[in-house]
Amino acid sequence: MSPMLASLQRSLGPYTSFAKGAAAPILVIAVLAMMVLPLPPALLDVFFTVNIAIALMVMMVAAYMLRPLDFAAFPAVLLLTTLLRLSLNVASTRVVLMEGHSGPGAAGAVIEAFGHFLIGGNFGVGLIVFLILVVINFVVITKGAERIAEVSARFALDAMPGKQMAVDADLNAGTIDEKEAKRRRAEVSEEADFYGSMDGASKFVRGDAVAGILILLINLIGGFAIGMLQHGLSAGQAADTYVLLAVGDALVAQIPGLLISVAAAMVVTRVGKEHDLGRQIVQQMFISPRVLGIAATILGVLGAIPGMPHTVFLSIAAVLAYGSWMLAHKPPPAEPEVAAADAAPAGDGEASWDDLQPVDQLGLELGYRLIALVDKTRQGDLLNRIKGVRKKFAQEVGFLPPAVHVRDNLELKPSGYRITLRGVIVGEGEAFPGMFLAINPGGITTPLIGTATTDPAFGLPAHWIDDRQKEAAQMAGFTVVDSETVMATHLSHLMQVQASRLLSRTETQQLVDHVAKLAPKLIEEVVPKMVSIAVFQKVLQLLLDEGVHIRDIRTIVESLAEHAVNTTDPAELAKRIRVALSPAIVQQIYGPTRELNVIAIDPALERLLVQALGNSNGPALDPGVADMFTRTAAEVALKQEETGVPACLLVPDPIRSAIARLVRRVAPRLQVLAHSEIPETHTIRIGPILRGAAT
Repeated sequence: MSPMLASLQRSLGPYTSFAKGAAAPILVIAVLAMMVLPLPPALLDVFFTVNIAIALMVMMVAAYMLRPLDFAAFPAVLLLTTLLRLSLNVASTRVVLMEGHSGPGAAGAVIEAFGHFLIGGNFGVGLIVFLILVVINFVVITKGAERIAEVSARFALDAMPGKQMAVDADLNAGTIDEKEAKRRRAEVSEEADFYGSMDGASKFVRGDAVAGILILLINLIGGFAIGMLQHGLSAGQAADTYVLLAVGDALVAQIPGLLISVAAAMVVTRVGKEHDLGRQIVQQMFISPRVLGIAATILGVLGAIPGMPHTVFLSIAAVLAYGSWMLAHKPPPAEPEVAAADAAPAGDGEASWDDLQPVDQLGLELGYRLIALVDKTRQGDLLNRIKGVRKKFAQEVGFLPPAVHVRDNLELKPSGYRITLRGVIVGEGEAFPGMFLAINPGGITTPLIGTATTDPAFGLPAHWIDDRQKEAAQMAGFTVVDSETVMATHLSHLMQVQASRLLSRTETQQLVDHVAKLAPKLIEEVVPKMVSIAVFQKVLQLLLDEGVHIRDIRTIVESLAEHAVNTTDPAELAKRIRVALSPAIVQQIYGPTRELNVIAIDPALERLLVQALGNSNGPALDPGVADMFTRTAAEVALKQEETGVPACLLVPDPIRSAIARLVRRVAPRLQVLAHSEIPETHTIRIGPILRGAAT
């Protein structure tokens, strides 16, 4: 761009922005002016031409868009174009009735052209053509588009909760970040708003068709009355002039209205997001040689019947037959070349250390039907999902987990997968590519057509369904996710549960090196001078065992520096660090609330537990009491969660770690806090009380 053009663009920038922002108000003012002020025929020609051009542009945008939200302004465009056509009808009606006696050109060249060239000057033919256009627009296109918009609006609103939950599931699985989740939630909301607007905006098209009929009748009756009574014309002269002008005016307005109706129908009937409408139709209708071949055969048989137009039928049959032959002999797409595997060593070779393969720290084994999910040439997205899971884990928990080694395992079911940790199986499940898992979050009784199963991550009841059942499941409130999301969510959940085992000596050293870059003096004074790497690792593992994230590594290291001079016992250090991290722990459990609803223990039972667990020299806890206590705690925790309140047990400091170990197996979601771990900024409210039986 030349400096002169750049300078001109900068100088005109504010005016351009003003013009864009003022376009809609200017159009509304112009519409009102056309309804009130008389317009000369030349200006009417300009507005009629602009109206036709706008209708063509709207239809082209509808044809080339990839999804309905790409034309989210369509309901407003529909309103403005309808107002424009109606205002033109009012302006042209004024001119026709006032100046029609002077001849066919009284209302401008456009109306005269439609009255003479398109219908041959025969107003009877014009009336019939106009009525046919109205029937096509009003009965066929507008009626169908209105029904589709109404159903789409209802489906979009009903499916909105399920789609929002699917976004939350992808976010929790780490497949998307918070920014992408926010964009998808906004898109779901915009989609519901769009279809709701289209449901109402389709009434504009319907009303426009009715108004066109009424305006034509008014012009006919008014033209006859004014021509015969005021200007003394005969009935034939009035018909030749006023009826011709009225029909031409109606056709000028009806054709753009028909184009807008077609555009509205294309918007609401749009399915798929990969290609525009024209390419989608070509790819889906002209892709099968069998379809073209059968059509060519039928046309050929019809063309051979005596009395039929042989030339037309046989010519088109030949074209279709040639297209069928071309598609049938089209070479298949080239398969990606696969590198040949290296030759296996001879069976009688000597054993070497190379034969000893290390155990995978974190592995994912797939059945052969799931291999396509990691094949990028087949649009497999599982590897990207796994990367997202590791990234989200690192951001939330506080250290980078080991890489996931993905490999096939022919011993598994074709659709089965297995998650291993240091060679030990920690999770198994099945996934079916191309299908969706509809998860029942609770309380949904709507039956689904599919295979009943359970969510592998959280054990919720679910169904495997195909794409045709997806919308119905989302409308019913199910959380619907694809196969990749199912596996990624399962992997993410197990990584959270097994976080302490994922923190090996290698990851601990990498964490120390990372902190050394951010706070070199701090880490240099503490690790390994005051506490060794082994003790540091054990402290972090004790925190992770109870679900405490170690993102705030600075506070952890500073607390170690404060207390390591008195003790190097990992359990005692972890206890002191929990107090330092108490605001973060409480926020992780309760969120931003300042009032904590906690579960308490009956004072008598609490004294018994303190005597038995408070010190190693006290009496051991009776197995019956321990079993009763854990079962009661699990029942109370479940009831607490059913009310929407986090399950958290408040206990005295000396027995917190022992109680946490005791309830971990039967109630893994029950959090255990000590009195010293409640921040001063928070208050507690005693909820259920453990008295030896579920309350």
